[in-house]
Amino acid sequence: MPIHFADRLLSACANKGAPVCVGLDPVYEKLPAELKKLEPVEAIERFSMGILEASAPHVPCVKPQAACYERHGAEGYAVYHRVTRAAKDMGLIVVGDAKRGDIGTSSAHYAAGLLAGPGGCDALTVNGYLGADGIEPFFEVAQKEGKGLFALVRTSNPGGDAIQRLRLADGRSIAEAVGDAVAELGRKSVGNCGYSLLGAVVGATKKEDAAALRARLPQQIFLVPGFGAQGGSADDVRACFKADGTGAIITASRSVIFAFEGKTGDWKNHVAAGAKDLKLQIPEILRHV
Repeated sequence: MPIHFADRLLSACANKGAPVCVGLDPVYEKLPAELKKLEPVEAIERFSMGILEASAPHVPCVKPQAACYERHGAEGYAVYHRVTRAAKDMGLIVVGDAKRGDIGTSSAHYAAGLLAGPGGCDALTVNGYLGADGIEPFFEVAQKEGKGLFALVRTSNPGGDAIQRLRLADGRSIAEAVGDAVAELGRKSVGNCGYSLLGAVVGATKKEDAAALRARLPQQIFLVPGFGAQGGSADDVRACFKADGTGAIITASRSVIFAFEGKTGDWKNHVAAGAKDLKLQIPEILRHV
C-alpha cells in the first residue's frame, strides 16, 4: 500500500521546517520582462519551472492553479502536466488547484484524469458544496493511489460570506454543515499522524470561522490560502492550527512568485528570498499558538 497522504505531507513539512506551500499562479502580463519576449505558453512554462527551482530548497509543496494554464488551451494544459511532473521530480508535493466537483460519474472522470497514475498530482482541491456524493469518487481514487484531497469549506473571497455564513435551522452555518460532511467522509481514511487524506480549504481571512471549524474538523489538514498579499495576517492563520502546531498548510502566491516586482537583478533570486521568508514566518507564528 502507498504511504498515506497525510503522513507523507506532514513528513515533508517537518523535513523542510515549515508547513507552507507556494501557489503557482502564472499570469503572462506580470512575468519578468525577459520572459514576456516569448510566446505566452513558453513564457509561462519557463516561469513556472523557475519558480520550482527557486522554491524547492525552502518549501515542501507547491499548488499550481490549473486555470492559469488551461486558459491557453491544449498547449497550456500540457504545460500544467509538465510542471506537475517536474515538481514531483524535485521532491515537492503537488496540490493541483482545480476545485473540481460534479455529480458522481463526472467526478470519477475528473479524479482519474487528475489524480490517478504516476502523472497525477499528489492532492487535488475539490468542491465540497455538491455534497458527499460529489467528493466520494475523488476519495476512492485518492485512497487507492495514496493521494490527498482538500475540499472547499470556507473560502476567502468576500462573496462567499453571503452563502457560507447563512444559518440553518439547527444553528450551524452553511460552511459548518459542509465541514461536518467533510469530517464524516474523511474518517474513512486516517493516517498514523491522526489526519485524514481528505482535508479542507479554509481561507486565512476568516479567523473566527476558522477557529470554529478547527474544533469541528479535528482530523482535517487545512489548506489555507490568502496569507500575505491577499490580506491574511499571522493572527488569522494561527486559528487554523491545533495547539500542537499541526493541522494546517499555509499557502502564499503573489508574495513569493512576484517577489521580483520593482526590483533589479535575477528574478529567481527574489522568488527564492520570498519562499525563504514564507518558510521563516510560519514557525514564528506557531511559537504563539
